[in-house]
Amino acid sequence: MKTFGWPAYRANQVQGWLQKGCRDFFSMKNLPQSLQEELSQHYRLHRPAVLRHQVSQEDGTEKFLWGLYDGNSVETVLMRYRYGNSVCISSQVGCRQGCAFCASTIGGLVRSLSAGEMLDEVLFTELESAAKVSNIVLMGIGEPLDNLDGVLRFLYLVNRPDGRNIGMRHITISTCGLPEGIRALAEENLQLTLSLSLHAPDDETRSRIMPSNRGVETVLTACEAYYRKTGRRISFEYAMIDGINDSEAQADLLARHAKRIGAHVNLIPLNYVEERTLKPSPAKRIQSFQKRLEQQGVNVTLRRRLGSDIDASCGQLRRKYTKREKA
Repeated sequence: MKTFGWPAYRANQVQGWLQKGCRDFFSMKNLPQSLQEELSQHYRLHRPAVLRHQVSQEDGTEKFLWGLYDGNSVETVLMRYRYGNSVCISSQVGCRQGCAFCASTIGGLVRSLSAGEMLDEVLFTELESAAKVSNIVLMGIGEPLDNLDGVLRFLYLVNRPDGRNIGMRHITISTCGLPEGIRALAEENLQLTLSLSLHAPDDETRSRIMPSNRGVETVLTACEAYYRKTGRRISFEYAMIDGINDSEAQADLLARHAKRIGAHVNLIPLNYVEERTLKPSPAKRIQSFQKRLEQQGVNVTLRRRLGSDIDASCGQLRRKYTKREKA
C-alpha cells in the first residue's frame, strides 16, 4: 500500500478479504475501485482448484489434491483427533531428496511453494472441510528445510493474530536431516517442534534408503545444537521396513541416539507405494522393536495409521493423478 501511495489500513482490509478466501480484487467491496484496478494490474490471486478430494470411510481423514496456478499439484491431509484437527501440508512440488520409500520424490523436484501457497493449503482445507485447523505439520510433499525462506515466511503469516493465529507450539516441521537447515532454523529460536525423519540409525542403512544422508553423526550433532538453542525436544520419525531397519541391533543403536538428545521416537508402519519394492515390517516385529526401545528407557509411540483407504501417504494421490493425466 505504501508503494501505491495508499494509507496503511488498506493493507488490513485486503488481508481480511484474503483470510476469507476471496480471490477477486473486485469483490473486496470496501476498497475504492481505483485501488481494486491497481491491484488487479500488478498482482495475481489464484484460488487453488480441488482436483481430488477423498474422505476415509475408516476414520474421517480427508485428502486434498490442489491444482496450482501453473498446472502443478500438491497434497494436503486433514486428520481429526480428539484434541483438534491437524493439517499436513506440502512445502514443495516434488522432492529432490530421493528417499526409497516415498512417492513424493518420484520425478524429482519441480519447484518450491511460496509462503502464500502453503498458507492457502491451510486456509482452503478449512473452507472446503468446514473444520477449524488447530495444528500444522509440514510433512507433506517436499523437504521444508530445502525451502527454508518460504517456510519461515509461511510461519510468520500463519502465526499472525489477524490471520490463522496458530501458535508455534502447534506447528511441527519434519526434515530428512539437512544439517545446515537445522542449524539455520535453530537460529530463529522458534518454539515449534522439529521432527527428524531418521528411519535408520546407521549410515550404511540410512544412505541405502535415503540418498541425501549427510551422516547420522552430523545430523545428530545439528539436532543437539537445535535442542540447546530452543529447549524444544526433538522427535525421530522411524518407518519400519521389513528386513532393512528392524533388527534388534538397530533398535539398540536407535535407543542410544534417542537417549543422547532426549528424543521421542515415533514408529511408523511403512505405507505401501506402488512403484517401490519395500514392505512394512510384520506387526510382531514392530511390537518387539518398540518393547526393546522401551526397555532401554526410550519414550516411544507407534503411529496409528490414518486414511489407509484414501492414498493418504505422502505423494501417492499426486502420483496417481499425474500418471492418469499423462495417459
